[in-house]
Amino acid sequence: MKKNRTNPPKFFLRFFRWFCHPKLRNHIEGDLMELYDERAKESGKRNADLKFITDVLLLFRPGIIKPAEGYKNLNTYGMYKSYFKIVWRNLLRQKMYSFIKVGGLAMGIAACLLISLFIKDELSYDQQYLNGKRIFRVVGVVKNKGEVMAFSTFQAPFAKSVKDDYPEIEQVGRLNAVELFGAGNKEFRRADVEDNSYDEGFAYADPTLLEIFQIPMVFGNASKALDAPNTIVLSKRKAEKYFPNEDPVGKLVILNNDEKNPLTVGGVMQDYPSNTHFQFDFLITLKGKEFWPGEQTSWCCDNYQTYLLLSEGADPKVLASKVTASSIEKYYLPKMLEDGVPNAREILKNAHLEFQPVSNIHLDSEIKDGLSHGNRNTLWLFGGIAVFILIIACINFINLYTARSANRAKEVGLRKVTGSLRSNLINQFLTESIFFSILSFVLAVALAAALLPFFNSLAGKSLTVPWSDWWLLPVFLAAAIVVGFFAGLYPAFYLSGFKPIEVIKGNVARGSRSSQMRSFLVVFQFTVSIVLIVGTFVTYRQMNFILNKKIGFDKDQVLLLHGANTLDKKVFTLKDELLRLPQVKSASISDFLPVRGTKRNGNTFWNKGKVKIDRGVTGQNWEVDVDYIKTMGMKIADGRDFISNKSTDSLGVIINQSMAKALGLKEPVGNEITNNNGDGKQYTVIGVVEDFHFESMKETIGPLMLRLSFSPNIVSVKVNNADMHEAINSITDVWKKFSMHQPIRYSFLDQNYAMMYQDVERSGRIFTSFAVLAVVIACLGLFALSAFMVEQRGKEISVRLVLGASVKNVFRLLTFNFVKLVLIAFVIATPLAWYIMNQWLQDFAYKTEIGWDIFLTTGILSVVIAVLTISYQSVRAALMNPVSNLRSE
Repeated sequence: MKKNRTNPPKFFLRFFRWFCHPKLRNHIEGDLMELYDERAKESGKRNADLKFITDVLLLFRPGIIKPAEGYKNLNTYGMYKSYFKIVWRNLLRQKMYSFIKVGGLAMGIAACLLISLFIKDELSYDQQYLNGKRIFRVVGVVKNKGEVMAFSTFQAPFAKSVKDDYPEIEQVGRLNAVELFGAGNKEFRRADVEDNSYDEGFAYADPTLLEIFQIPMVFGNASKALDAPNTIVLSKRKAEKYFPNEDPVGKLVILNNDEKNPLTVGGVMQDYPSNTHFQFDFLITLKGKEFWPGEQTSWCCDNYQTYLLLSEGADPKVLASKVTASSIEKYYLPKMLEDGVPNAREILKNAHLEFQPVSNIHLDSEIKDGLSHGNRNTLWLFGGIAVFILIIACINFINLYTARSANRAKEVGLRKVTGSLRSNLINQFLTESIFFSILSFVLAVALAAALLPFFNSLAGKSLTVPWSDWWLLPVFLAAAIVVGFFAGLYPAFYLSGFKPIEVIKGNVARGSRSSQMRSFLVVFQFTVSIVLIVGTFVTYRQMNFILNKKIGFDKDQVLLLHGANTLDKKVFTLKDELLRLPQVKSASISDFLPVRGTKRNGNTFWNKGKVKIDRGVTGQNWEVDVDYIKTMGMKIADGRDFISNKSTDSLGVIINQSMAKALGLKEPVGNEITNNNGDGKQYTVIGVVEDFHFESMKETIGPLMLRLSFSPNIVSVKVNNADMHEAINSITDVWKKFSMHQPIRYSFLDQNYAMMYQDVERSGRIFTSFAVLAVVIACLGLFALSAFMVEQRGKEISVRLVLGASVKNVFRLLTFNFVKLVLIAFVIATPLAWYIMNQWLQDFAYKTEIGWDIFLTTGILSVVIAVLTISYQSVRAALMNPVSNLRSE
């Protein structure tokens, strides 16, 4: 039986056969195939493919390339050797122009490379799963009064119901990452150790979730690791942290000092790569877990993300439609009718389920799931910035080529007189362009590698240049050829089109001074630069607006003590001890804070007696203590605050103004409201707090209710002393009295608030960086053009100086045209920048205004930058000795 032969990449083999000289093709191809076979046996097909591609690309050179049709009698090697000699001589003879062409193009390409790495990383999320095309997350979509809301959490029995009803669903697994139930962060320790360690990345998961994602296991079996109640799976890095050089399977661990309910380590999983949405280091089993009695069979509360593994050939859209219809009829509609929800059928008509591919989760930022997301709009924005910066750099290249056309005119004329065809000249100029592009790419790669740490800090990433990937060299080489080809295309046709007779008459030199194309390209460069400058100003103004807007609470001088839940009821004594400190103004015990990363509890609320009549109001139900409003610096708009030891306040609540408005309460104090927590309690409104922001300003302030309860993980301490260091030392001393085996862990409320807007701050830094880069590249081109203009108009300027022109007159003469182009660019860029940034601001419910002052500042700045750029050459021309240019006249 004939053994199958391993073949090299077909595309590159065909490419080789296409360009190789016929007389050499068979010999070289035989050597290539022999080498390929040896490498495939020694190091595998992938490495053999990589080396084959590299060999083919290295063979693409004069002497190997076959001559073009019609030029078989030409010495192709000699011709290209001549081209490269001319390029090298021009490079050395015109150092400044060469530096600007190569340096400007290298900066543009480097920016493109960095942004490409960012985009590649964002698009690579969740691509590593073997069955990735069959893994989906269930998403619910509801339309209400023109608004579309998408959510990814469902009730506990939902997963089992769809698995039982549809054989097309091979496996189903749930994930509970809700902080209200203990997901997020915890105090962790081995059972044989006394000291707690703070750690993050806890979530509750079904045993099947490990199998759906096919997570490799270091210790234990994926199918059994979470199959027993009270088990936990650790990531490899956490296992090495807490169980160094051990197999931890079967060992006991303690969470939050809860020694009555230890967990058994069921397995150790491989660390997740950074490019996945599934970033958890501790998975606690949901087997046998109930967060309250009857929770696992209740359709009241949606806290579980549901993942599906579909069978081969199943159509996710068709299946989602079937699941929508059956779930509504069998589960949701009966539950809503039982609860007396008015217009239940009408509400469900505007609801449906979708199966979201796992690879889309990271970039679907519209879905509220508590995860850290990317943003498709950001990718488009960054991709656009990269393309435009590259275009700006290419414009410099084109402008300098065409501007110096007079210097090449005699060369072109001489070549044509001696018999050169226009196609030969086009080949020559394209060869020069590609040479400059390859040189720029080499510099750009070095520049990108050097700037990568800085870019990582800007983008909040850990990107690396994939030096070992087989595609890197071919892609870079192909990109260099493409960029060089398109950047040199217009100059090649422009220069090769000169007529020898026109060159002799000197008409080319005069024409090169007033090129409309160059003016258009300069306008384009500054239009892009001005748009980026406006974007920078708007982004920073929005960030300043967010950090300085009246937010409804006082975030300054508030220290947050974390991990106090391990003290249990002793936390009240801790609070009393803290209040005795002279540096402490007030203190409060509550995990519900107006910053991201703290607990949330969404409920539905009604006025008393309206549960089966009115449609409920969705809002937050927060557990606080009597000193919460005072410590947070909130203001009571109506009624009163909670009073310590007042028994009636156990059923008294304080609502915000948005809740009062949503419930239609004009005089809310004294009214009774209820919610869907199932305990049947009626709460009396004792006060109304002024609205405060408790989510990002991308969202409007929603309804909220505060009630007295025990939520002891965080103790907020309002410090009245400007010496924060002294206050922290005093608070630390108090903490040590209560928790000797747990180091104090604290943060500041204002810093946590600022962290909510890291994406805005990051956008501002990126806008600034690329705006500066665009301006620098544009100014390099402007500087070179002004230098060339002075060189071309040297005799004219000298005559003007001899006839009495002042320095001011000459300066105005040389700068007027460039300033005019910048002003035209400003007029074009203003509406464009306003539209783009206005669209960006639409993501925020509360936003700054794009005022006229931003555009005025940008316009003045653009003109000043342009004038400063060309002033050196203009002043130099105005101060030169006219004799030096008129000596030969």
